[in-house]
Amino acid sequence: MKPIIGITVESTFDPEDTRTRGKIELNWNYFEMVSRAGGVPIVIPPTADVGAILSLIHGWLIPGGLDIDASRFGDRNHPSVTLQDPSRFEIEEALYESSPIDLPILGICYGCQFLNVIRGGTLNQHIPDDPQADVHTGGAMQTYRLEDDSRLGQIFGQREVLGKSYHHQSVDRVGQGLQVVSRHQDGTVEALESRERPWTFAVQWHPERTPNDEATRRLFADFIEAAREFARRKVE
Repeated sequence: MKPIIGITVESTFDPEDTRTRGKIELNWNYFEMVSRAGGVPIVIPPTADVGAILSLIHGWLIPGGLDIDASRFGDRNHPSVTLQDPSRFEIEEALYESSPIDLPILGICYGCQFLNVIRGGTLNQHIPDDPQADVHTGGAMQTYRLEDDSRLGQIFGQREVLGKSYHHQSVDRVGQGLQVVSRHQDGTVEALESRERPWTFAVQWHPERTPNDEATRRLFADFIEAAREFARRKVE
């Protein structure tokens, strides 16, 4: 059985554009990695009915995107932010709050930040403000060490993984029920896992941009297998 993986997307709602009324956008490589691992990717637009979507999907991928409005975590927006259209956060918030606890969820980059914010955490809005911070933009290839007892490390099958970094924001105060399982050497949070949900993981780097890396393949394979098991339980 091939599980159905819903992927939320970056969106722009423009009611004054009488031709399109807005656009949605998602990079090809997210679809490709889900398909290669054995899943069936579908797009979840902001206008989707949450109940109908949750009755259909077996896993949820939260990909990269623009910046979350800092008012969502009680702060003012940094001058450097490029704010997302609020329609994306709103559909993702509704999905998260309505999803069963055992729905597999994988957050990537923005997805990591979203999961932290939705659980009451905050964000470092501009990493370069820290004079000790490394460069985390432009696809810098970095090494991330996983905590020895982390479930994510077990999935990767190794304690150190390579990944491409494209983020100027990161997790600051950690949200409720989440655990930091990887930090860059400069202290930047690079991976989270849920202590409350059986398969909810988030990485700050972009594994979909290293498709031939063994750790990347293991991550997506485990995600799809968890979604397949979720689908079986739904049938039963």
